[in-house]
Amino acid sequence: MSVFVDLLATARESIDVLVYAAVFLHEAYPRLNDLLRERVADGCVVRIAVGDADSENVRQRGQEERFGHGIESRCRLALMHYRPLLDVPGIELRTHGTTLYNSLYRADDQALVNAHVWGVNAYGAPVWHLRRNGDGGMFDTYADSFNAVWETARPVEG
Repeated sequence: MSVFVDLLATARESIDVLVYAAVFLHEAYPRLNDLLRERVADGCVVRIAVGDADSENVRQRGQEERFGHGIESRCRLALMHYRPLLDVPGIELRTHGTTLYNSLYRADDQALVNAHVWGVNAYGAPVWHLRRNGDGGMFDTYADSFNAVWETARPVEG
């Protein structure tokens, strides 16, 4: 857990989070919203995209994980955790209904990529730590993927 928090705490310019739910962040680190508020107070821009619990892709993921409606419930719970941040300038919260192949946690030029594995909950899948090493590398591929999903995501209303 500390790897995720440590990564986000180091951000100086931007934080991007792309997940279906990742409720483990708030459960293991109850101060997560405070940390995000501190980062934007220091000039960071924070973009968080969580799964739309009513989307077909989220439901399909739940079936593949053999977790029933658990993923949909976790998406709603994640949204509940992030809602107090809706009025914070510099933090944007959106929902997406995309097929999510990886969960992404980006802080400036570093990212943790949780590779999704068919039939396995995200916590049981590998996580890669990437650092930007020039233009056009693997880091940029995942950063571009985040941006593409972000463009399709819907802002959460207060």
